Amino acid sequence: MLRALIFDFDGLIVDTESSSLSAVREAYRRHGHDLPSEQWRLCVGSTVDPYDHLQRLVGPGIDLTTLREEMNARHRAEVAQLGARPGVAELVADAVTAGLRLAVASSSSRRWVEGHLERIGVLQAFHAVRCRDDVRQTKPAPDVYLAALDGLRVSASEAVAFEDSPNGVQAAKAAGIHTVAVPNGVTRGWPFDHADRVIGSLRGVTVQAVGGWLGACAAERSEAKC
Repeated sequence: MLRALIFDFDGLIVDTESSSLSAVREAYRRHGHDLPSEQWRLCVGSTVDPYDHLQRLVGPGIDLTTLREEMNARHRAEVAQLGARPGVAELVADAVTAGLRLAVASSSSRRWVEGHLERIGVLQAFHAVRCRDDVRQTKPAPDVYLAALDGLRVSASEAVAFEDSPNGVQAAKAAGIHTVAVPNGVTRGWPFDHADRVIGSLRGVTVQAVGGWLGACAAERSEAKC
């Protein structure tokens, strides 16, 4: 039985990924390099720092602290203007009405996540927010999802996770949670074969539909990957 929904934050609730990628690409261009797509894929949904790779390319002469601060300030200013991705607020409201428990599981800081959840008006809907501050290992390790389950007081079989990155899907699956991938403009086209389901958007997604996905997965457990 479906009792809880767990959401990633960056790129899933708010599309922070496009702004972040743009800032990092600009930093690489300034120093005569292109950002390898493989390197960026390692960073999304984790705490891998793309500026560490840039420093290895450029050498010790780069003022990494100033560069990171400048690009992060640009990123923060752009994200502050963004609302929730399509369908997020509606699904959260539907879940509240249905009496489900809600959590966020993120590799970002609690200050970042809770600040934006409050800004877009959904923070009070969540029973638990678990971030990198709360765990020893971030995604793709399962720690933050295990912490979210603990905070919600539900089992993995009673929850569905929503993720936008392969690292995030790996983390949720490692915690034993049925996982739905919702790629954004940056991660669309990346490999999500390990997700239980891939959808283009949360627009129009209801609690009833999510419960049906989980029920179908349980019914076909002997044959399916979930």
